[in-house]
Amino acid sequence: MDLIRIRTLADDGVPLARIDALLHAQPAEFAAAVTAIDIELQRKIDQLTEHRRRVAQLAGGEGLVLPPEVVAILNRMRGLGVSERMVRLERDVWILMQALDPQSMQQGIRDKNASFDDPETTRLYLVCDQSLDWDPHDPRVDRLIDELDAWEMEHRPDSSERGNVGLIFSRIAEASSAWQRIVDVMVHRAEQRRTAGHAN
Repeated sequence: MDLIRIRTLADDGVPLARIDALLHAQPAEFAAAVTAIDIELQRKIDQLTEHRRRVAQLAGGEGLVLPPEVVAILNRMRGLGVSERMVRLERDVWILMQALDPQSMQQGIRDKNASFDDPETTRLYLVCDQSLDWDPHDPRVDRLIDELDAWEMEHRPDSSERGNVGLIFSRIAEASSAWQRIVDVMVHRAEQRRTAGHAN
């Protein structure tokens, strides 16, 4: 009987020292301890069930509100090693874009896939992902600003053509103090270029 109790309690995650104490406990104390263990197990089951529900909701939610092509992009991002946090931010931007400007979705999908077809743009995107938790005054932030600014100048010299890139930048800035600084500096630089262009 003791072997059955030991095996059962050990399988349920009860520490060996606690099992030894329970084996020498009075029946009422043992019954109370078993009840407490059962309550804790039920709490863990409920917690895991909720985690499963949230994961299923996340996976199903994308497919319910976004076109399959966008869901494929989000899954492509996961495959590239983009964090789930960044994927969620990107997903929110697509949902917003679909609500505000659904006509731009197909062009946005083509642009995003083309971005991830380009190794350098993909590398820069992954650095942006890593930078979410950087200190705003980390020297890497300055280097990233320069790289992003150069990328913008090469790919979107007219800031009015930024499209969902601007939405993504703004959404990320809401979630990251480093990105608040990145966006502020890039907006300032773009404004300086416009002013200089009008002066000429």
